[in-house]
Amino acid sequence: MEEEQDPLWLFGDQLGPHIWSRGDHEERDIILVESQSAFTRRGGHRQKAHLLLSGMRHLAAELGDRAHYQRAAGYREALIDLGRPVVVYEPTSWAASRFVHRLADEGLVSEVLPNPSFALSRIDFQEWAGGKKHFRLEDFYRSQRRRFDVLMNGDEPAGGRWNYDHDNREPPPKRSTLRIDDPWWPTEDDIDEQVRADLDAMDVEFTGADGPRLFAVTHEEAQSALTTFIDQRLPTFGKWEDAMLSKDWTMAHSLLSVPLNLSLLDPLDAVHAAESAARDGSVGLAAAEGFIRQILGWREYVWHLYWHFGPEYLSHNEYDAHTPLPDWFRDLDADAVTAHCLSDALAGVRDHGWVHHIPRLMVLGSHALQQGYDPAELTEWFRANFVDGFDWVMPVNVIGMSQHADGGLMATKPYTSGGAYITKMSDYCRDCEYDPRTRLGESACPFTAGYWTFTHRNSKKLRANQRTARSVASMTRLDDIDAVVEQENHRTRF
Repeated sequence: MEEEQDPLWLFGDQLGPHIWSRGDHEERDIILVESQSAFTRRGGHRQKAHLLLSGMRHLAAELGDRAHYQRAAGYREALIDLGRPVVVYEPTSWAASRFVHRLADEGLVSEVLPNPSFALSRIDFQEWAGGKKHFRLEDFYRSQRRRFDVLMNGDEPAGGRWNYDHDNREPPPKRSTLRIDDPWWPTEDDIDEQVRADLDAMDVEFTGADGPRLFAVTHEEAQSALTTFIDQRLPTFGKWEDAMLSKDWTMAHSLLSVPLNLSLLDPLDAVHAAESAARDGSVGLAAAEGFIRQILGWREYVWHLYWHFGPEYLSHNEYDAHTPLPDWFRDLDADAVTAHCLSDALAGVRDHGWVHHIPRLMVLGSHALQQGYDPAELTEWFRANFVDGFDWVMPVNVIGMSQHADGGLMATKPYTSGGAYITKMSDYCRDCEYDPRTRLGESACPFTAGYWTFTHRNSKKLRANQRTARSVASMTRLDDIDAVVEQENHRTRF
């Protein structure tokens, strides 16, 4: 008689068929655990909680009798109640990994398998990283392209260039929206209705507004979202990838970060779909390359650096920033903010749990850097309030890229700017009470004044970086810099 296989326990971000049907897993029962303590302990955005529960419950419905769906006080209690050991994939956070290995020591987990949600294995990354102390995305991205033979013509990149980022920085058109086809939108069903009722009944303080559900939670939905993006939106994506319009929160972005981070899609499937569109001429090479760089480059880079840097990475604080997040920022109170760009970004997080990478980096992140918000607290804020913000996602994005708090381990400079950048790349300044050209007085733009104040406060470190030394030189030529710094040190309205 053939020995029965241990069931496969899936976390809520391990929901795609490339996770649970690979190898011999087609014969295993699937365990899904809805942990009350996980929601109570971590809270976060209401729509994020909805997506996680909806995704797990939809998968249980799809798998039928093969799935064992347990609601329990916690994961350990559920596994004890199950009464047999389980196989599990390595989870996606330091804390969860330690917990799973403790369960293995207790005999509740029989095997911990490598996580298959990313193209590159952690072993292969460590081999690539070697003894490096500092990392650059472009080096990693080129190695990924070669390794997986994506947009390559033999040993050379398709089109003769590795990176079309320069072509993907155009300011938005002079209209209120891009006027392109909508993204794919889900249709809520009875499962979503029950999820909403159950969340209403939970004794948890969630942030943000409730639904409707805006992101895919099943593999079939994710495939539809990917197909819609490739066929209808990718041609426009690259050109205005970095642009912002106040009445067009999605622009030409794919909205695939949630299904990718729930592991509903194999990342290489999304990459190959974009590559095929470029190869057959249905989209431009610059648009396809920009999208591929986000997934095969940046997403993989962030994942691997999260594990490579380790838990101590969160303690980095290069600019000695310790200002607590203000209540209006923590509470997503967009109505308390005057600056149009900052108010709109907060409203996007409140209403959708999502804004694209430029509002994240050049509005929310830039504001936080200028104000000296504590980088660890800010990282947790991003994790909790973004629907795609899992533990592995935010440390490198915030500590490294946004706040440069790691001192340059994975980026070459802090990313911040004055109002001129926002004026160029958006329509926000047209009807804002603040003037992006003004740094002193009632109409002083908090980004323009904040930029010079940040430069003044950190001039010694910025002068030592060749990429920011010019900013310090420009700051020293301002005859009103002391007045600007004094003004910003007492600013109470943004």
